[in-house]
Amino acid sequence: MPGGRLTHRDRRRIAAWLADGLGYAEIGRRLGRPTSTISREVARNTAPGDYLADHAQQAAGHRARRRKPTPPSESATDAQPTEMVRGFVDQFATLLAATGLPRMTARVFTCVLTADAGGLTSADLVHRLQVSPASVSKSIGYLEGMKLVVRQPDSGRRRERYVIDDDVWLQAWQADTGAHREIATATRRGIEIFGADTTAGARLDAMGQFFGRLSEQMSGSPLAETAVYDALTVLAALVHAGRPLTVDTLATALDWPRDRAVAALDAIQHQPAIADPFVLQAIGPTTYTLIARPDRLSPAQREALEK
Repeated sequence: MPGGRLTHRDRRRIAAWLADGLGYAEIGRRLGRPTSTISREVARNTAPGDYLADHAQQAAGHRARRRKPTPPSESATDAQPTEMVRGFVDQFATLLAATGLPRMTARVFTCVLTADAGGLTSADLVHRLQVSPASVSKSIGYLEGMKLVVRQPDSGRRRERYVIDDDVWLQAWQADTGAHREIATATRRGIEIFGADTTAGARLDAMGQFFGRLSEQMSGSPLAETAVYDALTVLAALVHAGRPLTVDTLATALDWPRDRAVAALDAIQHQPAIADPFVLQAIGPTTYTLIARPDRLSPAQREALEK
């Protein structure tokens, strides 16, 4: 059949058509084969002067008997995952897609995530997922933008491998943190344009507060553990007192040096998430109190509590 091995009948036709003076291209057209197939067949089985169809058939049979199946190499085994592995990739990719990651990108990421330490090449991904190189390239670009996948040169070869870096989760976290901070900043600009008393302004304000808090919580505070504990102690002191306190009063009551109380208050101001669900409010230059975060309660809830 076209595209398969040449049969004895095909070879006899080739011999007859050559005798009639037909060229390789015409013979290939009649047999439904590439011209190169005919030219190689004739070159391999031509004695001085003529193409020998019977000899060609015998030689082809001999070559077929000599061929032995090649044992699967490690790379071949790796390139064709088991049914269980394919099932996991599909299931895990579906879960990732539910978080907003494009379906194809989720499949590519899961393949790289579950690969060995050497990662995968574009050709590996094309073969595993049975998709086009363009689909793989687009997904890799998306993942690189999220800092989830990095490229590494394949030693000794002119190609790249895609791997999961050891710091991938920290890098992805930091990338998300920066994006959330930019969104919060952009909402403030939107509020200036639409006005804080408009529906759009109120929505942007709520969105900005949400992404601002998210950025604060994800920023990986550089505060030392001691400073965080001191900040929590100051918060507990303000709640227990139930009234505004000066820095000196706090330092005296807690039996701390004044600088330590100041550092704890600075920590709360620079990382408002520490005080959640409260907000540290300055009353004058050195006096502080706590109020509930206004965004924790809706206007209706505040009104109901005030009755």
